[in-house]
Amino acid sequence: MKRLKPLALALGLALAPLGAAAQTMAQNNAVMFQQMQQYRGLSGATMDRIRAIFGENGMIGQGNPAVTRHPMTPEQAAERQGGSVDSVRRAYRNARFERICGHPYEVPLYDPQTQRPEDATVCAFMFEYPNVPLTYPVTWVRADQAARLCWAEGARIGDAHEWEGAAAGQLLPPDYNFAAGSQQAMRSWHNNHYASQRNLYSIGAWRDGVCATGSSKTPGCNGGSFSGCGSNTYPSGSFPQCHSPLGVYDIDGNAAEHMNLPLAPDQMASRGSTTLGVTEMKGSWFIWDTVHAHEFWARWRAPFWHGTRVLSTASHANYHLGFRCFRDLR
Repeated sequence: MKRLKPLALALGLALAPLGAAAQTMAQNNAVMFQQMQQYRGLSGATMDRIRAIFGENGMIGQGNPAVTRHPMTPEQAAERQGGSVDSVRRAYRNARFERICGHPYEVPLYDPQTQRPEDATVCAFMFEYPNVPLTYPVTWVRADQAARLCWAEGARIGDAHEWEGAAAGQLLPPDYNFAAGSQQAMRSWHNNHYASQRNLYSIGAWRDGVCATGSSKTPGCNGGSFSGCGSNTYPSGSFPQCHSPLGVYDIDGNAAEHMNLPLAPDQMASRGSTTLGVTEMKGSWFIWDTVHAHEFWARWRAPFWHGTRVLSTASHANYHLGFRCFRDLR
């Protein structure tokens, strides 16, 4: 580096800081798509559907390369776990869960008090989309795009109670108080119902440094613009202790996540709805160790931030908001 720096300065080139994206958004996405095929076995037809959605606005990806500065590279994350990127990615595969879910990097959701993993009727992506370990999560994706990307894979966006069960380590039956009549009233009832679990996270009691929550915002980040705020996330699975008892990673940290909040029974994704309800955003994010921007715990439901119907093309996207998919088994 000492020899390269004078030459770079002489040529008028800026050397990228550690973790900076070295390519364009399109180039970064192309690498990510190849990883999805290589490690998850997605077909060419599936990838065509995914590429079409990514191509809608030029923003969906792993952050704006011009301003994103990831605090850790995939190679550094792998070294922390004692292997190469490829070996760590392969080590995260679970043969038993693959037999149940039918796909790599998916885990069954169930109630350990009454069920076995084989009793599960739904699986969750282990990692935030693109669901490849040691790959940066996708951000700048609207809720409607997240739902369609899951559908493109034969999966779906998760209902709020499924995400909460994945985080808490126990999938319980749906618990929506539809009679309350509004998102705000349903939220108040729900959070009061689970008040005794306010200090429960996917990792149990909260501990700084266990999850991907030690990054920093872009200096001067002006509230959320694509040009001013980098998606300064970690590679998914960089913190191997950051998982729920059911094996779902990075719910506490990295990107926050979209999901579906049904306001009526016929809006439940878990019952096959394709109309869906309203947007819900859950999870802590990549600077949670220093900025607790809001209340959060495993079964917590959020205020109606930037609220819309999930499938609205005006649904929200930002630099620290991603998603994960869920898959019905029967």
